[in-house]
Amino acid sequence: MDTKELGFLAENIAARYLEGRGYEVIDRNYRKPWGEVDIIVSKEEVIIFVEVKSSNRESEGLDPEVRVDWKKIAKIKRVAAFYLESEFGDMDREWQIDIVSITFNSIEKKANIKHFKNI
Repeated sequence: MDTKELGFLAENIAARYLEGRGYEVIDRNYRKPWGEVDIIVSKEEVIIFVEVKSSNRESEGLDPEVRVDWKKIAKIKRVAAFYLESEFGDMDREWQIDIVSITFNSIEKKANIKHFKNI
């Protein structure tokens, strides 16, 4: 499985994981020239911008969430501000950034999911 396929699979798994925990998916792959957000969900009137990171443990050896650096967070914040203004007309709405990290184990055919809230 190539990187693009792995990312697509991870985003689908993350969306199902979040829905199973009471989140409502309101948008996916929201792109602007200055950045993108993988999944946008809401729960209890909070808008949550979710960055999904995945890896194949055999090939990478690092937990995927460590790849979300301050530059990526800055891009997500910029996209989030635009989204809140354009979709809700409300920059004061409560929001946060979460990371869903998925590590695939192809031998056991399992995915380990970690959810980091309000990073």
